[in-house]
Amino acid sequence: MPPMHSSSAASTPTALPVGASLRGWLDHLQQTQRLSVIRPGTDLRFGVAAIANRLDGQSASLFLQPGGHDIPVISGLLSDRQWMAEAMGVEPSQVLARFEHASLEPLPWALTDDAPCQQVVHRDVDLLTQLPIPTHNEHDSGAYITAGLLITRNPRTGVQNVSIHRLQVSGPNRLGALLLPRHALAFFQETERENEDLEVAVVIGCDPLTLMASQAIVPIDHDELEIAGALHGRPLPVAKCLTNRIRVPAEAEIVIEGRLLANTREQEGPFGEFPQYYGERAERHVIEVDAVTHRQAPMFHTIVGGGLEHLLLGGIPREATMLAHLRRSFPSVRDVHLARGGVCRYHLYVQIDKRSEGEAKNIILGALGGHYDIKHVVVVDTDVDIHDPTEVEWAVATRFQADRDLVLIHESQGSKLDPSTRDGVGSKMGFDATVPLSAPPMRFKRIRVPGEAEVDLTAVAQPAGADWQHLFGQSHNG
Repeated sequence: MPPMHSSSAASTPTALPVGASLRGWLDHLQQTQRLSVIRPGTDLRFGVAAIANRLDGQSASLFLQPGGHDIPVISGLLSDRQWMAEAMGVEPSQVLARFEHASLEPLPWALTDDAPCQQVVHRDVDLLTQLPIPTHNEHDSGAYITAGLLITRNPRTGVQNVSIHRLQVSGPNRLGALLLPRHALAFFQETERENEDLEVAVVIGCDPLTLMASQAIVPIDHDELEIAGALHGRPLPVAKCLTNRIRVPAEAEIVIEGRLLANTREQEGPFGEFPQYYGERAERHVIEVDAVTHRQAPMFHTIVGGGLEHLLLGGIPREATMLAHLRRSFPSVRDVHLARGGVCRYHLYVQIDKRSEGEAKNIILGALGGHYDIKHVVVVDTDVDIHDPTEVEWAVATRFQADRDLVLIHESQGSKLDPSTRDGVGSKMGFDATVPLSAPPMRFKRIRVPGEAEVDLTAVAQPAGADWQHLFGQSHNG
């Protein structure tokens, strides 16, 4: 059993980031006109997802009595990079550095007996009766839990792992789970070899910072709840589950306690995933639910498959950990960006202060090795804005030659959710779109109009829509 942590590991700051509390974050969104409260009665089958998608990136959604259910549904909590920065209490330019620092300097969590998430306990479980679980996309195989933090525990060390997986409701107390080759699957494979189940908890409705922390790319046996504590600036309060040894965020809205069943597989899918395609139906892992606990008046968080919240929630924490990974070997790396056009997973742009020829190709190889999801890498110079896809495309168009600057790797592990792969095996590619160091100074000099950035348009231009003919006449006659 892991050690019982205490709050003595760090002092509590005078003020927590606004994203340290789910309900505080909803208050913040409401005060800044970014929360839409939806009238009672929205259909849980497609209706919630339809409205959430229409508001995606503009406002979060709070659905009152969806499908006649007493528990409201919330969606779109983190659908913009600026919102994530606000939740952390930093400027957008500081998001990656703040997340990287939290990953490198985690805070041990604090065990508590005061757990709002356990105010109500259901041991006779009927998921679709007790929780408002939506069906999102047209061909989804049914209702899915999509924003649940799956918390597992290393059977050897006791250290926890936190991740998000799609969870299909396949029975009153049964969930189908897609486990990709990550830490949770590694833990399960250890227990299954001994014909034992793996204890799990699914946490629904946690604060934005804990939600982001769950997506950190860190080595095995790094508890993401400790990264959440570092983002909060204080140890995260956790409670022991009632039916197993998993520790969960004490202030969460809902917790599902259960076991990943050894030697059991059942049909799961299809389900609309982040690449904007359906994950296929196949034999998947199964969770049997032992209990559901929640607050007195809980809220159910759902993430619409393929929406901005889905993409950015996975993208920005990955950027931070990828930046740290690359900088350990390549100090010339200045910034990284997982492009939205690459579903915030597959296309990585890297900005470098180039110091030697061949360096960009090494960085490409390092990036492709940093996470198996990354499929295409583009390396550019510091004069290219990697957050502007037009700028990156321009660099490829004017600084890249395939016979000299292309890196191509076949038969490598990629994303199983990429439909162009062969069960996750495919090709990867890198583009060195940097300027050759030996190029003459004017060869790749970008054009620039002196003084353009300093022009005050309000001082020199008439208001939009002004009568040009009248003004022209005045100027001509004057």
